[in-house]
Amino acid sequence: MGTSALRWLELAVPTHAEAVEAASEILSRVGHNGIAVEVPLEPRGGTDHTVKAYITLDADAYAKVSDIRDALGHLQAFGLGPIGELAVHEVRDEDWLESWKASFTPIRVGDFLIRPTWSEAVPDGATEIVLDPGMAFGTGLHPTTRQCLEAICALAIDGRRVLDVGTGSGILAIAAAKRGAREVIAVDTDQIAVDAARENAERNGVRIDVRHASAAGVDGAFDVVLANLVGATLMQIASDLRARVARSGRLVAAGITREREPEVVAALAAHGLRVVERDERDDWVRLILTP
Repeated sequence: MGTSALRWLELAVPTHAEAVEAASEILSRVGHNGIAVEVPLEPRGGTDHTVKAYITLDADAYAKVSDIRDALGHLQAFGLGPIGELAVHEVRDEDWLESWKASFTPIRVGDFLIRPTWSEAVPDGATEIVLDPGMAFGTGLHPTTRQCLEAICALAIDGRRVLDVGTGSGILAIAAAKRGAREVIAVDTDQIAVDAARENAERNGVRIDVRHASAAGVDGAFDVVLANLVGATLMQIASDLRARVARSGRLVAAGITREREPEVVAALAAHGLRVVERDERDDWVRLILTP
């Protein structure tokens, strides 16, 4: 993505694994394209996870920061794991890009090789996905993205209709298209993510219908619905997700912490979706469900 005059505030809060879901829900209220979670390579306990969000630096930015700080403070009353102080600092688009260049390296996930545009890694038989995430999250580095990519490798995608809800950088939609899906629709409520996903789809030579919309804004049913979100959002849009899953289709739901899993499963079950497969990694749970 090209550079621009936009400036951003990065909001980062260190949390215990148990508090990640709650902190993520709070930061997702203001963050462009939701939130990102940094997971430690070796869990140490305490506040070893970091939840991040980015907001445009405009006239309302610091009022939003104050609201988020207050909401995080109220979490302490719920007896969750410890939550550290909210850190706020300004970043520019070009600073964001340089940060990604330092941390985003090629990675093999299932049948896919995910590489950034600035890397010249050789696919070596893997299906290559080339990304420039810009300000949109989704690179294959987070456990939930890996879990979804692995599900795409395992599911029958060829010739099927696929919907990617909360597409972010477009990584999952691109993966589905490269696996032979006959139609892929990707939606996101953040225009920055929509722009990034469109550019990444073009970069990878795949045809994806990327829309500035939610699951409720799409018509029809799909063979596979991908929803790598957070538990609170999955519960909130459970009815819309169910409406998009075909009778014999599959919903891939990820971004669920182990602590919130029972609530998410119950919310989806209330709308007629049952779990047929479960995967857990680093306290993150991915479910595959069917009507």
